[in-house]
Amino acid sequence: MSVVPNRVLLFGAIFSGNSGVDAVYDVVALGELLIDFTPVGSSERGNPVFEANPGGAPTNVLACLAELGKGTGFIGKVGDDDFGRFLRQVLVDKGISTAGLVMDPAVPTTLAFVHLQPDGERSFSFYRNPGADTRLQPEELKEEMFSAQVFHFGSISLTHEPARSATLAALQLAQEKGMLISYDPNLRPPLWPDLDEARRQMLSVMGHVDIVKLSREELEFLTGSHDMESSSERLYRQYGLKLLLITLGKEGCFYRLGGLTGRVPGFNVKSIDATGAGDGFLGGILFQVLEQGTDLEKWTSDQISAAVRFANAVGALVTTQRGGIPAMPSLSAVRKLLQEQPLP
Repeated sequence: MSVVPNRVLLFGAIFSGNSGVDAVYDVVALGELLIDFTPVGSSERGNPVFEANPGGAPTNVLACLAELGKGTGFIGKVGDDDFGRFLRQVLVDKGISTAGLVMDPAVPTTLAFVHLQPDGERSFSFYRNPGADTRLQPEELKEEMFSAQVFHFGSISLTHEPARSATLAALQLAQEKGMLISYDPNLRPPLWPDLDEARRQMLSVMGHVDIVKLSREELEFLTGSHDMESSSERLYRQYGLKLLLITLGKEGCFYRLGGLTGRVPGFNVKSIDATGAGDGFLGGILFQVLEQGTDLEKWTSDQISAAVRFANAVGALVTTQRGGIPAMPSLSAVRKLLQEQPLP
């Protein structure tokens, strides 16, 4: 992996060493922790009713891993308000370390309203101008949090300063610690000033990560091509990735690992809410990485196929429940689905 650009090195000496962290984590993640207001029907007057579900893509990944039995830690910021305190307690209840969580009394917790389609697909309306997750500062990072095998982050923390600089500083530190780096270029157009800036920022860190998870739509957005196989190969080679995953919804997933490529079919489940499905999928992949070994270059075709199939099962189960964090399945539930729907 190449050296992080010089702009990141500006932050190399300002990490706080005062966290009191004494844990060693399997995975730590930086990014948004927010409230997803998920529709749950209508009131007696016919008005839509929303349930306040804890969410945020990187946090969903951690919640998935915690449900699967791995040690996790969160790095990010929420408001020191009722929503923020609720979210902090959710992390505690899920067994996710809050040592890297910052409570900001000056900026409210970020909120998102989820709009569901009949097939469970969704869109979002965000209340984040500003939102506490955008206010994480480089000096608020705690170096001791980076005692993990894997560092995960997404592109949402790149939309605004100072969170962008904090993300770049964390990426540098993860690199220096020799951590495997996972990245989700999660496209949410309403959060960017324009799509050209979104593309530029989403690609700006691509050459410094190992594992990338994209939807088919995000791959087309970043490459400008509808040819999945050729565009994924170009992206993979250009940025020196180790593992590239293209999620295909109900159709499963396409993967590229070194010279290995393939498609692994999805699962037949009754979907009601796709929120967090991709995050659950990625949590399932990282679980398999921890189980099978972080040296991805040594993986065989059977190993990557089994890992993706496991992750597909996780993602499918997430769609059968509402919300992000609350929908993450247990290891026993994943194994049950794998047994119930074996490959032909």
